[in-house]
Amino acid sequence: MKGRPPTDEWDAPVSTHNRFLEGPFAPVTEEITAFDLPVTGHIPAELNGRYFRNGPNPMGLDDPNYHWFIGAGMLHGVRLRDGRAEWYRNRWVRSQAVATALDETWPGGPVHAGMDFAANTHVISHAGRILATVEAGPLPYELSPELETVGPCDFGGTLSGGFAAHTKLDRRTGELHAIAYFWGWDYVQHVVVDREGKVSRTTNIPVVDAPMMHDFALTENHLVLFDLPVTFSMDAVSAGKELPYVWNPAHQPRVGMLPLDGNADDIRWIEVDPCFVFHTLNGYEDSGRVVVDLCRYETAYDVATMTGPGPVTLDRWIIDPSTGKLAEQRLDDRLQEFPRIDDRLTGHPHRYGYCAVIGEGIRATLSMEHGTNARRFGNALLKHDLRAGTVESHEFGEGTTTGEAVFAPMAPDAGEDEGYVMAFVHDPERGAADLVILAAQDFGGEPVARVHLPARVPQGFHGSWMPDQQCEARCP
Repeated sequence: MKGRPPTDEWDAPVSTHNRFLEGPFAPVTEEITAFDLPVTGHIPAELNGRYFRNGPNPMGLDDPNYHWFIGAGMLHGVRLRDGRAEWYRNRWVRSQAVATALDETWPGGPVHAGMDFAANTHVISHAGRILATVEAGPLPYELSPELETVGPCDFGGTLSGGFAAHTKLDRRTGELHAIAYFWGWDYVQHVVVDREGKVSRTTNIPVVDAPMMHDFALTENHLVLFDLPVTFSMDAVSAGKELPYVWNPAHQPRVGMLPLDGNADDIRWIEVDPCFVFHTLNGYEDSGRVVVDLCRYETAYDVATMTGPGPVTLDRWIIDPSTGKLAEQRLDDRLQEFPRIDDRLTGHPHRYGYCAVIGEGIRATLSMEHGTNARRFGNALLKHDLRAGTVESHEFGEGTTTGEAVFAPMAPDAGEDEGYVMAFVHDPERGAADLVILAAQDFGGEPVARVHLPARVPQGFHGSWMPDQQCEARCP
């Protein structure tokens, strides 16, 4: 075990007045490395790679104003090979502040606008790098295959500003797309990183009010941007809000369609009803129309306080570029978030999608003014068959907590539903987490395997399955 903050900092009592510092959100206090993990069931021999997940894990905070989005990033990872779970590791991202708290030397590197931050939102691989990502100004951090921090990454000096939490890989070109935003800009920036890991193109797209753009959609020919009424607020800064992005009813909500080969003058904006979108499932083109499946928050959602009236549902937006009109369809009215597909289909038509029903997360982040009782929703994963219009559920039981599910194909050329779905699940009897592996084609059945971790994994954000062939240059 390693990486415990100094005792006088850590041993301060955790606040009992902040829902994001207790229960399933409570931070862990140590970094752990464990080998030859026990398994119930059998890990499929074809799963050779690493499952990494990122999330906030604040260091010694006793702050009733703490915001879930600003905790120092901690990666949790499991190495699978030849039917065995070789190791589990959890590591803080070593920003300058984290390195100082751990009494270590910061690895150093570039910093954008003085905003060095332990990236806490996603973990991806691209062009031989493993990157922890975050939005709103800071740079991503590069990690080793064992989750040690390499340092902040500006793609070899080619990234001029900050980066983004969510990215989309165009597998036709090998280009990685991102939408970066920063409170000090009067634009958002479309960033394209080429297959060699260098920024090849940036496009500044003018906006007003400095909106939060957490995610976007990629299709065969377009980027779809969500300019919605959650915007930066100096009043929230003055009020001491940790994350000063608030619901702004004066901001006109709109969706932008940017041609992949176009510039800022080519974007087409379409007005929509007030709502908020954290995450898209996927986007694609169908007979000249642009289709985006997403999780939609009804009306006002205040990111600064993480409250809103609810509900949050899985919807489909169909945009007709010829008429400039947008039609909405409800795909599923169950409360759900963290939508994922088979990432190989990003930007192309998909049949299946996976979402998380997170009871504790919903209770913590929705005020449910519409009368929906979140307590009747268990902690479960959902599998949507969007062609058949059906939904399967895998329930984990009372007292459990799960999060985002990631699809892992059984082979590089496997079909869309030929593979496995994996997620961390808290086991209340052990007081620790399992990496649960489900067969995608037997989604409601018993897990193929449960890898028993030696520690809790706090509720977090996003992760990736990185098969060995995807990062073989760096992952021995």
